[in-house]
Amino acid sequence: MEFLLYIVLGACAGVLAGLFGVGGGMIIVPVLVFSFTAQGFDPSVLTHLAVGTSLATIIFTSVNSVLEHNRKGAVRWPVFAWMALGILLGAGLGSLTAASIQGPMLQKIIGVFAILVALQMGLDLKPKASRDVPGKPGLTLAGGVIGWASAIFGIGGGSLTVPFLTWRSVPIQQAVATSAACGLPIALAGALSFMVVGWHDAHLPQWSLGFVYLPALVGIALTSMFFARFGARLAHKLSPRLLKRLFALLLLTVGLNFLI
Repeated sequence: MEFLLYIVLGACAGVLAGLFGVGGGMIIVPVLVFSFTAQGFDPSVLTHLAVGTSLATIIFTSVNSVLEHNRKGAVRWPVFAWMALGILLGAGLGSLTAASIQGPMLQKIIGVFAILVALQMGLDLKPKASRDVPGKPGLTLAGGVIGWASAIFGIGGGSLTVPFLTWRSVPIQQAVATSAACGLPIALAGALSFMVVGWHDAHLPQWSLGFVYLPALVGIALTSMFFARFGARLAHKLSPRLLKRLFALLLLTVGLNFLI
């Protein structure tokens, strides 16, 4: 039953990754926390396992989403290249930060972030395109901050990267596509760091590589790889306002649950 849940979760995360450029992590982490709790995993490690596993799954989600966006010529590769430099450093630091936070507190931090993202998506709050794309140092700095925060929350960074690029006058479809590309270095650096940091933890369940739970990784990856491309196609065809609001309602519920 748990593996079936992971397969369905992968399909949902893949569509969200392609459609919104959010990497799917905002839905993967909460569901994994609930699943790991039901499976009786140790409370001291289950949130870290959820975050690390989420980052590992985003590797597969990002690859397929980026391929589809790139086929449509929407990825701003020069912007990505300089942001990725900062992302790699920031994501590694973010995993160390998350590992130093106790599990229950990490859940509350993720809950607050989920509520903020829900408000941003539900109310369709977007920064106005008021500035040009920054230079190489500015992009690297922005990538570092986004990578650090994304590794803590177990996300691909889309909820941070898309608003930043929109604010910097990048058209929304290009912002979503470039954000999806940025999710790959975030996921790679974050997942590897979570593996290393949690490698010798005595409370880990079987089939774990550090803070990455392999059965969940395999189940989610099986379907997310296909559905990410499906979501990316939808992003170029549909107006996702209703889906965004439904997703925001889900995130609001999850965030409040984590806090309460």
